Order: sequence, then C-alpha cells, then structure tokens
Amino acid sequence: MRNTLARIKQAGKNFEIMVDLDEALKFKKAEVSSIEAETDKIFTDLKQGKVASSSDLQEAFGTTDVQTIVEKIIKDGEVQLTQEHRDEEKDKKLKQVVEFLVTNAIDPQTGNPHTGERIKNALEQSHVNIKNVPIENQIKDILEEVSKIIPIKIETKKVKITVPAIHTGKVYGIINQYKEQEKWLDDGSLEVVVSVPAGIIIDFYDKLNSVTHGSALTEEIKGDAE
Repeated sequence: MRNTLARIKQAGKNFEIMVDLDEALKFKKAEVSSIEAETDKIFTDLKQGKVASSSDLQEAFGTTDVQTIVEKIIKDGEVQLTQEHRDEEKDKKLKQVVEFLVTNAIDPQTGNPHTGERIKNALEQSHVNIKNVPIENQIKDILEEVSKIIPIKIETKKVKITVPAIHTGKVYGIINQYKEQEKWLDDGSLEVVVSVPAGIIIDFYDKLNSVTHGSALTEEIKGDAE
C-alpha cells in the first residue's frame, strides 16, 4: 500500500485526502467502478490537519457525504504521483519499447534482429524521451534517436486497403499513423496504402476487420517492404 495525496480546488478552496496510490489511479482511469473511502474527514490542509467544515463541503460539492466527495476528488482532481511510481512506469514503458523493437526491427547492414540488451543500451545512450502514449504513435521519434547509436530500421509490410464509404470515419484513426498514400474514390470509399510494422500486422488486421465487419479489401504489396 502506497499512500499519496489527492486534492481538488472547488469554490475557491482546496480540499485534500490521503489515498492509496494504486487504487486511486485505477479508479481515476475507470479501471474499477468504485473506491472505498479510507477517511471520515476531508481536509483543507492535510499536512496541518485542518479539517473542512460541513458548510464548506456543502458549498463546494453540494453534499457532505464523505464517500461522494472522495470519489469526486480522485476522479476530477489531482492524484500526486510518487517518485517510485514514476520510476516503475518509466521502466515498464522502456521494456515495452525494447520488446517492440526486438520483434519489429533489424540491423539494415546485416538483416539480423538486434538483441534486447543492445536495444536497451542504445535507448539509454540516446536519452530518448519515451512518452506515456502508445508505442506505435512515437516509434518514428524513438527510431530517429536510436539510429544515431546503432543501425536500425523497422521491418514493415505495405498493404493497399479499400474501405467502404460507410466505415471510413471509424477506420481513419486506425490507419492514419501508418498511411503513406490515400485516394478518395467517386463512391465515397477510401483507398489507402499503409506501411505497418511486421510484428503487429495481425493485430492491425484484427482492428481493421472489427470496425469494418470484414468488409475492407486488403492486398499486400510485395517487394516494397521496408
């Protein structure tokens, strides 16, 4: 159990509580639907032990029910992250990037994959900023930095996709980050050429088929893989 501070500013006043960090983050991200209040008091300054009055709570939250207010503070306010949590998240993201590159990247000089250790060392030496967003959305920036340390490129599969007009809106978010060419056809359908990392091509097809109910036509373009 790792306790941390959660707080919110309402009606011009600060309100603070102590919460379990992991449980609070799960609730904030809607990974769980409820969280048990671990306090019977709401503070205006927890460090100094200043308890919020009932009138302050009623004015700020429209209620004096502690459980309701606790949930409001966690959901809409700030949950302070500990340095330990930040370090854990950073390590977790680094491992995800290493796994992604081990699966999808090669040394273009030899055609062989890189070892996880070599990729991890290159990531650390390049001081690349790994963000808390999906890896596919930042892989170009990561590769740009890592390639200054080791020769590396992503193995991709190039695919031509024709999406019926009725599904183009839903599909765009899936294909946009991989798109190389696009052409809108007279009937409103969309024809695109995408270049997708080979290691996630199955997952890409699954997402595509899910939103188009299998109606998108795909054709792999041979001989142009990067």
